[in-house]
Amino acid sequence: MSTVYDVTRWAIPGRPGVTAKHDVGAVINSIIADIKAKQPSQASKPGAVIYIPPGDYSLKTRVVIDISYLQIKGSGHGFASLSIRYNTADTSGWHELNPGASHIKVENTDGHAEAFLVTRGGAPRLSSIQFRDFCIDGVSFTPNQNSYRNGKIGIRIGSDNDALKVAGMGFVYLERALINNGADAFDVTENFIAECGSCVELTGASQASKITNNLIGAGFTGFSIFAENAEGLLVQGNNIFPRGRSMVHLKTSNRCSITGNRFQAFYPGMIDFEGVNKENLIVGNHFRRVPEGFPPLQNFNNGKDDLYGLIHLVGDNNMVSTNIFSFDVPTASITPSGATPTMILVAGGDANFISNNHFATNTTTHHVVLDAGTTRTKVLDSGATEQILAFSTDYALRPTP
Repeated sequence: MSTVYDVTRWAIPGRPGVTAKHDVGAVINSIIADIKAKQPSQASKPGAVIYIPPGDYSLKTRVVIDISYLQIKGSGHGFASLSIRYNTADTSGWHELNPGASHIKVENTDGHAEAFLVTRGGAPRLSSIQFRDFCIDGVSFTPNQNSYRNGKIGIRIGSDNDALKVAGMGFVYLERALINNGADAFDVTENFIAECGSCVELTGASQASKITNNLIGAGFTGFSIFAENAEGLLVQGNNIFPRGRSMVHLKTSNRCSITGNRFQAFYPGMIDFEGVNKENLIVGNHFRRVPEGFPPLQNFNNGKDDLYGLIHLVGDNNMVSTNIFSFDVPTASITPSGATPTMILVAGGDANFISNNHFATNTTTHHVVLDAGTTRTKVLDSGATEQILAFSTDYALRPTP
């Protein structure tokens, strides 16, 4: 019994005209049905590998994955910038126009939003599913190619899951690239996720997951990384570039680590906390804030002004330490007009710790601002006295000499 399938060699029973080139979604669904038919034993279901060779494949039918131990893999993420192409008047002399390698075009004529839906009821939860080394391309944001809106989702994991992995993938021109609801030990690594409305979303709740060593850049409409009710999320070693509404957005999440990342943004709120977030670590990152430089998108923003903070902190016992902040925005572009921009805003919470951060700015800034509702905040070596603004009296300050 073979457990390795090639989508280009598979014939759907009773539908000989439907090939992988015509509808790779229908082909993969047929392969999954064959795996289930050939592995009926409760005690022995080793799963399978579904291989997508280099080539262009239309996906008209949503793939539904309801088995564990399945790997869907290609031979390269194949990412190429569609935004540059759509904003170039004449591409007649270009070497290529579309993403390549193992390239899936999401056309979804079946009425479903997702290219891949991972879901199953009952016990146990789905486990050990991997997506590797192919491109999921939303094709177009018609009619406005700069809107980040087309209703398309690359991968949605809709039920509780364990030890799933997304590695070496390319996602482009999807309204939402990757959504996982109910993740346990989810691993998102070495992917190229850009020019999507939102890139990585951990919804519902998650634990012990990691988003590491990726290249990520969302649109102004959504999040580069979003997590709600996350416990112990690791965000490390990523290069996150404009123009997401926020780089990392944590909502009621605890004991998460954001370390060793490079962040560049066109807007404030690069790291944004919502709700009460506790014991999170933001250490050893590089933050760079510059104005939008791409003419077609210069009229858009995320709705936050420069008093919001590059880091907007809400919660208790969080630590922001040994980061470098680079702020290089013309004074005429600062909002509100004439305001002194905020680098770190502690907007609420108790016993937060800010220490040993370095700031390189082209204008006068407030390195740390403490709102009136904050208590017992410690601010150490993160700015001179005049660079710290406190509306609370319950704090400790050791200014930078």
